[in-house]
Amino acid sequence: MEITKEQLALVNDRIRAMRKVGSFYGKRLEDYGIECVETAEDFKKLPFSEKKDLRDAYPLGLMSVPEEEIVRIHSSSGTTGKPVIVPYTKKDVEDWAIQFARCYAMAGITKRDRIQITPGYGLWTAGIGFQAGCERLGAMAVPMGPGNTDKQIQMMIDMKSTVLCATSSYALLLAEEIEKRGVREKIHLQKGIIGSERWGAKMREAIEEKLRIKTYDIYGLTEVYGPGIGITCDEQAGIHYWDDYIYLEIIDPVTGENLPDGEWGEIVITTLKKEGAPLIRFRTHDLSRILPALCACGQSYLRIDTIEGRTDDMVKIKGVNLFPSQIEEILHTFPEVSSEYQIHISHLDGKDTMRLYVETNGHVDFLALAQRIAECVKSRIGFTPLVKVVEIGVLPRSEKKTKRVIDTRYE
Repeated sequence: MEITKEQLALVNDRIRAMRKVGSFYGKRLEDYGIECVETAEDFKKLPFSEKKDLRDAYPLGLMSVPEEEIVRIHSSSGTTGKPVIVPYTKKDVEDWAIQFARCYAMAGITKRDRIQITPGYGLWTAGIGFQAGCERLGAMAVPMGPGNTDKQIQMMIDMKSTVLCATSSYALLLAEEIEKRGVREKIHLQKGIIGSERWGAKMREAIEEKLRIKTYDIYGLTEVYGPGIGITCDEQAGIHYWDDYIYLEIIDPVTGENLPDGEWGEIVITTLKKEGAPLIRFRTHDLSRILPALCACGQSYLRIDTIEGRTDDMVKIKGVNLFPSQIEEILHTFPEVSSEYQIHISHLDGKDTMRLYVETNGHVDFLALAQRIAECVKSRIGFTPLVKVVEIGVLPRSEKKTKRVIDTRYE
């Protein structure tokens, strides 16, 4: 989708603000001699921003308004280096709540719903974003935060919560625990707003079946408001994103060139109205494609396909590029296995080895199933893993995000 004149005008407003304050990106634009962009082609020549740039701007180099206009900060985890500090103005906070409320409304959630919020609060953008959108919508928030599964389930029963907000990993953990305790008939959940990590069809089916709910995939990232910049609709045919707040491109992750609508590549986001820390052409590393056709739901908001993974999720083993989503697609063809899996990659005796752990019930031949899965991986991806089949519940569950790939080759 080409950027419109109206969107270009908003981008130019952000360029002027960043140059005036001398934020990290404003200085870069100044170095490039860029004062404004007049055409879509001019826009495509603007330099990208990367997470490394944002880390280098620590602590407040992203700030693009006078400090007295900043009312809040949020932050990435910083697990791989310096955290990214993202400043928000009062309008940013309000705009984020508006977008999040749209997400709830897209999922058919109303003021009569009771929304149990399990993602974390604090510097992370998750919990507080879910709550702000809930309050903007006018629904009842049950702000539990993460963990304490006993209390989560008890509050779910006592408060008759109708909506669960969670990572897919924690939604599955709760679903399995509710099933194990035999209390599903006491649960009033109808819908799940699930985000913060990529999840496959098999995990969605497991959560929906065990909890008897309809789930919606919410999209967002800390650097761009947080969760709530897009969500799936009832059609489950891609993620609608709020194109009046963000402009989204798909690029070739290697060359950086823009790709036509419908082709898979890396999502690049430009914020159109964000004041505290606007971003221009921010490389998210998320992989998707733009779906140009109008959705059957009738909404005019543009769509991207389900997030297929991240460019930095890819691992190379025996000369083959492997994404976890490829393993998920293969496991989805085996009804005997659960949605849970782990990939362990190690270097032994001069060669790379991949072990794939999967779960199944106790009523199948573990060795025969392992052989069938290994053969399927070989035929589809090009190498044979060592497959280890274990009973359901053996692999770890997480209250946050589940680590799928453990690569010890470089330790």
